[in-house]
Amino acid sequence: MVVPPGEAVLTSVAAAADAVYVGTLRLAHRGVLRVPYDRPGDAAPIPMPADAASAAIVAVSPRLPGLLLHGESWTHPGRIFCFNPEANAVVDTGLQPMGDFAGLDDITATEVMVRSHDGVGVPFSIIHRKDLPRDGSKPAIISGYGAYGAVTTARFDATSLAWLDRGGVLAVAHVRGGGTFGKAWHHAGRKTTKPNTWKDLIACAEYLVEQGYTAPQRLAVRGRSGGGILAGRAITERPDLFAAAEIAVGCTDMVRFELTENGPPNVPEFGSLAVPEEFRALLAMSTLHQIVDGKAYPAVLLTHGINDRRVEPWQSFKTAARLQAATSSKRPILLRLDYQSGHGIGSARSQRHAELADIWAFILWQLGDPAFQPRAADAAPPEHEGTRRDRVGRSSCSISRDETKE
Repeated sequence: MVVPPGEAVLTSVAAAADAVYVGTLRLAHRGVLRVPYDRPGDAAPIPMPADAASAAIVAVSPRLPGLLLHGESWTHPGRIFCFNPEANAVVDTGLQPMGDFAGLDDITATEVMVRSHDGVGVPFSIIHRKDLPRDGSKPAIISGYGAYGAVTTARFDATSLAWLDRGGVLAVAHVRGGGTFGKAWHHAGRKTTKPNTWKDLIACAEYLVEQGYTAPQRLAVRGRSGGGILAGRAITERPDLFAAAEIAVGCTDMVRFELTENGPPNVPEFGSLAVPEEFRALLAMSTLHQIVDGKAYPAVLLTHGINDRRVEPWQSFKTAARLQAATSSKRPILLRLDYQSGHGIGSARSQRHAELADIWAFILWQLGDPAFQPRAADAAPPEHEGTRRDRVGRSSCSISRDETKE
């Protein structure tokens, strides 16, 4: 079997009765190549509908020809298809029931390459309404990950429908440290090269502003877990570029991360304190240690589960306290704790919904949505500044000393 070199990254291989099927990745889109046994040099992509262009192998049997695939896009939910090699066509099996929002015909996805600080092109996906005015008036959220060679592929996210319907923009930066272009792209954003990760995101955020998708006062950044490095360092390096940030179970104290329960397995990705150049790299990627007194930081919401064993919650505690003490912007710095969860894996649906409601409300509030601004009665200072608890025992947001001045 021969798969000729190309732009796509090979991700998986499976054998059926008629051919070998090879999973591929090209920018944010997955795909599948068919390599017939009798013509090993003829690797051809399986044709997929435009609304399910990102496809992955689901099931293959060496006793049967063809295969089952899962196809989706940024604007259409996933479906399960059967590929018929004789007809060279896919058919929707109907095995995946469609919900009430089976397709978003008024939403589109724009894919561009953005030049980063060193001239390297960074793939950038922008999801928005087709009638979006490019005058900087709409709110936008930019997110990314950039670690472990992980890839954020085109996928349908039903939890973002309300945001898109309100005219909001969703943007995903496929930064270095991920696996968009294979191992070399991963290694270009780890250990001593880690600054490329947040600098790539900053370049993409600047593109959103330059192209009129949004403006700094209407731009938020989100990062989760290892993506907390991305979001945290973006706002500490360019606080003027963002109005808000949401960091979930984030790695924000990288200097001490190695000393935690889950620290040693992450040394190959981030580095070790015992190696001088890697210590300097850990210091550079540590949000906590890059916070400067008197700088005007954006509003920040840090969320964490108290039982987190992957990223221990004290990282968010320290970062929230440091930001509260340092910022001069008068914008709120909030910490949301869930005493019944950990890193998010295994959380109940009700917990996920409650967290999402708080996150969306925070972002809409800070980006100026009129429906989410505090009423006069809500702006009164609490009797005791500190931590509130709700009925289920989840610690809610700790209040920044300056929250009531907004």
